[in-house]
Amino acid sequence: MPDALAEVEPKAAQLQVAENTLTTEAEKGKKKPRFMKTVPLSLIKFHTFQKTEKGQAGATPPGVKKTKENLEGPWGLGRIVFPGCQRLNNIHCFLVFYCLLITSQGVVFGLIDLSIDTFGKDNHLNDVGNLLLSLTYDISSCLIVVFISYYGGKGNIPRWITFSSFLVGFGSLLFAFPYFSGGDHKASVVTGDICQEMKTNKVCNKAVPSFQTKFISSFILGQILQGVAGMPLYILGAVFIDNSVTTHSAGIYLGIVEASVVLGYSLSYVIAATLIKGSENRTSGTSTTLNNNSDVIQSWLQHWWIYFGLVSLIAWSTLIPLSCFPHSVRGTAKIKAEKRKHPHPFDGKIKDQEFGISIKDLFATIWVLLKNPIFTCLALTKASESLVFIGASEYLPIYIENQFLLTHATATKIAGFVLLPGGGLGQLLGGVIVSTLHMSCKALMRFIMVTSVISLIFFGFVIFVHCDPVPLAGINEDYDGTGQLGNLTAPCNSHCRCSSSFYSAICGRDNTGYFSPCFAGCTQSKTLNGRQAYYNCSCIQAGLATSDDQGDFIDARPGACDTKCYKLPLFIAFIFSTILFSVFSGIPCTLTILRIVSDNQRSLALGLTYVILRIFGTIPGPILFKMLGETFCIFRETEYCGKKGNCWIYNKMKMAYLMVGICSVCKVFTIFFTAIAFCLYKCLSKEDSDILHIPIKNLKVKKKRKN
Repeated sequence: MPDALAEVEPKAAQLQVAENTLTTEAEKGKKKPRFMKTVPLSLIKFHTFQKTEKGQAGATPPGVKKTKENLEGPWGLGRIVFPGCQRLNNIHCFLVFYCLLITSQGVVFGLIDLSIDTFGKDNHLNDVGNLLLSLTYDISSCLIVVFISYYGGKGNIPRWITFSSFLVGFGSLLFAFPYFSGGDHKASVVTGDICQEMKTNKVCNKAVPSFQTKFISSFILGQILQGVAGMPLYILGAVFIDNSVTTHSAGIYLGIVEASVVLGYSLSYVIAATLIKGSENRTSGTSTTLNNNSDVIQSWLQHWWIYFGLVSLIAWSTLIPLSCFPHSVRGTAKIKAEKRKHPHPFDGKIKDQEFGISIKDLFATIWVLLKNPIFTCLALTKASESLVFIGASEYLPIYIENQFLLTHATATKIAGFVLLPGGGLGQLLGGVIVSTLHMSCKALMRFIMVTSVISLIFFGFVIFVHCDPVPLAGINEDYDGTGQLGNLTAPCNSHCRCSSSFYSAICGRDNTGYFSPCFAGCTQSKTLNGRQAYYNCSCIQAGLATSDDQGDFIDARPGACDTKCYKLPLFIAFIFSTILFSVFSGIPCTLTILRIVSDNQRSLALGLTYVILRIFGTIPGPILFKMLGETFCIFRETEYCGKKGNCWIYNKMKMAYLMVGICSVCKVFTIFFTAIAFCLYKCLSKEDSDILHIPIKNLKVKKKRKN
C-alpha cells in the first residue's frame, strides 16, 4: 500500500503542475487578441486552435502525441488559422493547386523548347550553344536533386513546394525578359525572294549580339531556377501524395499529376504554333521592306513575352494556397497507421532504421539504395522511357512536316494535339488501371512489360505509313535535264543570284516543287485573294497555265505541291496508340520504386532515380538525337556568314527508320531492365508473396533517446 501511494503521489503532482500550466496559458491566451484588434475573432484563431474540442477540423485528438508520424495541423498561414477554410485541409484540394503549378511549369518547358529552337534557327546558333541552353535544366536539377530529396523529405514538404511555385514564376519572367526588353532579333535583312539580276540578299549585322547575349544569359539563369524548382515538385510532391492516400489509390493521384505535366507541355505546342509561324515567315524570304519586317519582329517578340508572363502569374497564384497546407493534411496519421499493418518489402530491422542529417548519413543511405539491384533496374527503366518521349517530341513535328508536306506551324500543332491526349491520357489511365486492380509489385512489373511490347508493335506499323516524295528541283529532279541533283542553281536561274538561306517553297504549274520563287526564275509576283502568285518563271516551261483576273498567266503558287497522300489520319492513329501504351509504364514504375524501398528512404529513392534518369536519359538524349538528326538532312543552308546553316530538306524514309528505330531500341531496353527486376524480385521474395528479402549489412545509425 505505501508503495502504491508512492507511485500515485508523483503522478498527482505532475497532473497538478500540468493543470497550473494550462491555467497560466489560458490566462495569457485571453490577452493575445488585443494585439489583433483589426482582425475579427470569428475568422482568425491562433495556434491554440489545435487544442480545441475533439472533432473540430484540424484539431489533434486528445491522447495522441504530436510525433513525426502525426504532424497534422490546421489550414492557415503560420499561427493564423481560418476555421471556415478547414474544408480545404485535404489531399484533394492540395492536388488542385499542385496540378495547377505542375501544368504551368509544363507550359514553360514547352515554350522554352520552342523558343530555343526558333532562336537557334534564326540566329544560326551553333550546336554547343543550342545544347547548353536546352540541357541547363537537366544539369542543374541533377546536381541538387539528391540534397533536396534527402533533406526535403525530412522537412515540411508543402513549404518546399511553395518555394518551387515562386521559382517557377520568377524563372518564367526571366525567359520573358529578352523579348520584353526588345532589341534586334535577326541578323539578316531580306530584300526580296524573286529573281533579280542586281540585289543584296542579306547582310551580316554586327548589332545582333546584344539580343543574343540577353537571350542566352536570361535563358540559362531561368533554366537553372526551373531545375531547382522542379525537384521539390516531382520528388517531394510525389512522396507527400503517397503519404496522404492509401496504397492502392496512389496510382490515380500520381497519374493525374503526370498527366498535368504532359498537358502543360502539349498546350505550349498548341498556343505557340502561331509564334513559330511568324518566325517562319520572316526566315522564308517573303517580300517585305525593312520597316515592315521590324514591325513583325517586334510583334512576335511581344507575344512570347505575354505567354511567359501569363505562366508566371498562374504559378504565383498558387503561392498562398500551398503555403497554408500543414506538414500533413487531415487523415494522414490514420492512413500511415493502416499502411504499417501491411507487409513491407524489407524486414523490420531495416525498415525501422532512420538516418540523421549529416553528409555521412546521406551517403550511407545512398549506398543502401544503390545496393538494391531491383531499384537500380527500375531507375534504368525510367531512363529508357524518358528517351522515348524525348525522341517523340524532338522528331514528331519535323517528321509530320516533311512526310506530309505541311507548314512547320501546322505540324507543330498536330504534334501537340497528339502528345496531349496520348501522353496525358496514357499517364492517367496507367495510374487508374493499376490502382483499380490493386496490383502487387510483381503485377506492376508485368504490366510495364506487356504495355511496352504493345507499344513496340505499334512502332512497327508507323514505318509503313508514308507518302511518296514530290519532285523538287535541284534535290530529286534536275530541272528537266539542264541541272544537277543536289545543286539548286541551274542555267535557268543562274542570273538571279538566289540564296539558299530563304526557304519559301512554291509549286509550279508543272507539278514540281521549287526551293523559292528565285530558284524558279520568277521575276514578278502579285497578291491574289490574300495569297502570292508568281509570273514569268524561266525554269517552269511545262504544265497547264491558268490566267488571273488581268489575263496574266500564273506560273507558280506558294506552298508545297499536293502529295495526293491521305494517310495522315492513319499515321496519327498509330502514333497516338504508340504514345498511349508507351507512357502506361510511367506510374507503375514509380509505384514499384516507392514500394520496394524503406519508408524513410522513398524521397531519396526518387531523387536517385532522377539522377540516373538524367545521366542515362535526358542529358545524353538530346545530344544523341541531334547527332542522328544530322544524318537524314539532304539539303542544308551553307552560306550564312561562314556558319553552319539550317537544314531545310530531310530524307523522309531515313527519318522514319531512324525515329522508329531509336524509340524501338529504347522500348527494348525498358522491357530488358524490367524483366531483370522482375526476376530478381521473384527470386528474392517468398513464394506466392510480395515480401522481399534483400541481404543488407547492418548499418550504424543514431539510436533514438527514450523518454
